[in-house]
Amino acid sequence: MPTEIVFGKDTEVSCGREVKKHGGTKALIVYGGGSARRSGLLERIEKSLEEEGIAYAEFGGVKPNPGLAFAEEGVEKGIREKVDFILGVGGGSAIDTAKAIAHGVANPGIPLWDIWMKKVHLTRTTKVGVVLTIPAAGSETSDSAVLTNEVIGKKSGLGTELNRPAFAIMNPELTFTLPKYQIGCGIADIMMHTLERYFIPDQKNRMTDEIAEGLLRTVIDSGRKALQNPADYDAMSELMWCGSLSHNNLTGLGRAKDFSVHKLGHALSARFDCAHGATLTAVWGSWAEYVWTNDVNRFVHYAKQVWGIEGSREETAREGIEKTVSYFKSIGMPVSLGELGIGIQDEKTLEELAMDATMNDTVRLSVLRPLDASDVLEIFRKANH
Repeated sequence: MPTEIVFGKDTEVSCGREVKKHGGTKALIVYGGGSARRSGLLERIEKSLEEEGIAYAEFGGVKPNPGLAFAEEGVEKGIREKVDFILGVGGGSAIDTAKAIAHGVANPGIPLWDIWMKKVHLTRTTKVGVVLTIPAAGSETSDSAVLTNEVIGKKSGLGTELNRPAFAIMNPELTFTLPKYQIGCGIADIMMHTLERYFIPDQKNRMTDEIAEGLLRTVIDSGRKALQNPADYDAMSELMWCGSLSHNNLTGLGRAKDFSVHKLGHALSARFDCAHGATLTAVWGSWAEYVWTNDVNRFVHYAKQVWGIEGSREETAREGIEKTVSYFKSIGMPVSLGELGIGIQDEKTLEELAMDATMNDTVRLSVLRPLDASDVLEIFRKANH
């Protein structure tokens, strides 16, 4: 994992030095709404760049579930401004947009969606740096990025080592003003990035298990503390670091990767524009109830190691699922489509979601139990209450 981590209080003032160290001479600052400006963060970043003689342009307005069209606008601006470095400021949406712009700037004339759909093999990109403000997606250290194609209503991820940022500046104090719902969504996303790598059958990699289980216990405990007091520096620093470790592939070493719940969540957020973390908690319990009997031992191990549950085999497995769902509820996350605010009345919509999640029934989801469109439809039905 090549990303350099610069962690701690006031680390954003080292931004210019980091850009210069990694070869940047002109940066495009990619960020979301007005809070980065109102909080003074952008001003501190700009001053840091100026002190190191780094020119810059700005590209603000990134929204949750980042869109393809907006990223393409950023590519055009980056090419026009002749930037050689992209600086993402914010959470996963801003960082993923920065990654997309970086690919587009380095490959002028190639449509971003062709890169995303791997019609074009990506061989080069523009360097990206990150100033993280939301502990959640882990995009600051990950090899992945997600975009939504608004025209066709599809949300898709791109995995490539070229997505790894050159550096990530992580100051937990930048998270203190986050709304509690956003903190909850972040906790859910961090947990899910680990759970999606954890529920793989026939595991004998104890060290990776121990890392994943320790990370989950830390997120669960620190998440409670952060929601009680969002200005708790220690709790937020733990969440921030867990977010990075959860999605840099450390917790999946030696394993297959299973992002089936993410596929379900992407189908929901592409259609209904819901918060990403909330779409995951809305369906995880239904997914777990549908697949747990295919590897009871794995769910028993999870319940014991993460939740400290002891009992008969099947009761322990079930209670581990129930404890997880209850925790999601306790941090203000929805655990059904109804609680997500999109209770679906017609069967046709559920069928379309199942087809979206499985790419028109051409992809089988889940390693524990391969899921086709009919299986995914059943999971959506279970979650639709």
